[in-house]
Amino acid sequence: MAIEPHHLFSGIYRGKRVLITGDTGFKGSWLAIWLKLMGADVYGYALPPKSDVENYSRCNLGTVIHHRDGDVRDRDALLGYFGEVQPEIAFHLAAQAIVLDSYDQPRDTFETNLMGVVNFFEAVRATPSVMAAINITSDKCYQNNEWLWGYRENDPMGGNDPYSASKGCSELITQSYLRSFFPAPGKCHIASARAGNVIGGGDWAPYRIVPDFFRALAENKTLLIRNPDAVRPWQHVLEPLSGYLLLAARLFDDGSRFAGGWNFGPVETNTCAVRELIEKLISISGRGSYSVPPSEKAPHEAQLLKLDISKANTLLKWRPVLSFRETVEFTASGYMDELTGNSNLYACRLAQLEQYIRLAANHRIPWAGSLS
Repeated sequence: MAIEPHHLFSGIYRGKRVLITGDTGFKGSWLAIWLKLMGADVYGYALPPKSDVENYSRCNLGTVIHHRDGDVRDRDALLGYFGEVQPEIAFHLAAQAIVLDSYDQPRDTFETNLMGVVNFFEAVRATPSVMAAINITSDKCYQNNEWLWGYRENDPMGGNDPYSASKGCSELITQSYLRSFFPAPGKCHIASARAGNVIGGGDWAPYRIVPDFFRALAENKTLLIRNPDAVRPWQHVLEPLSGYLLLAARLFDDGSRFAGGWNFGPVETNTCAVRELIEKLISISGRGSYSVPPSEKAPHEAQLLKLDISKANTLLKWRPVLSFRETVEFTASGYMDELTGNSNLYACRLAQLEQYIRLAANHRIPWAGSLS
């Protein structure tokens, strides 16, 4: 049975000009690959990739999409690029995304994560072609009370560390722009999307447990886990991306009733401790080991944070595709494609994306349509 990628999300993306800030990052590069598969004309604006191992670099995305090197803190440059491209849909993913880095560089974190989103929405305001725009934030935008239940979209924003606080502020900025500048029918409609603990091939960021595991695997070292009992809701990168794409399509088609904040998290069974995730990765990979060093004082990290996805499930008809085991298998497969030196990583990413779409269609998830 053939996959018809142009028909995904009701075919909304075929031929559309879509602009992504942060296309050189982990999620941004995967989003660009998916949009390109669906026939979109993809434009990226971001800082250059930090190294040759980044997903953007390894997939040679610079030869596949249009890209402009730039900093989202540079308002004039970002406005100029929007004016040049005249996008119809825009996604904002450019951010300082590492919690521990935010302790070392709080000023840069706040400048990037606050003024970056202000500049993004100023560019959207100045570009009449844009009909749908989404600010991608994080589950860490919520004031985390270590509740056992998931946070809903109307729960208070907060954040103790600079990164989390910056994401809470980013949500407040989005709401301010929504109420002040984007309420009119027939104009651009905006939203924010929250997800967290996203894993998958292509993420080599520091201080993240899954990249750390595969770095240790590549170097034949034992992984040190500093917080093995921290509980996280793990999700493969394609899961929230399907939510972002569905939300933007609904904003484009149906307008203001889909504006506002949305959670895109995994099912309850994908919530487990860091130790359990690593043991599953070792089991599936057939390699690897870990140890827990003596406890030492470290910057605060939340032990438990979950999202309630009832709103997306009910109003968007969105739901996750992968079980916990499938999430780990997809993740391990994505990294092993890199570690084994596959010469065409872009083709590997497309193959995994098509596998994911097939599973979604088999589960009768509406955005995937049916196999023909």
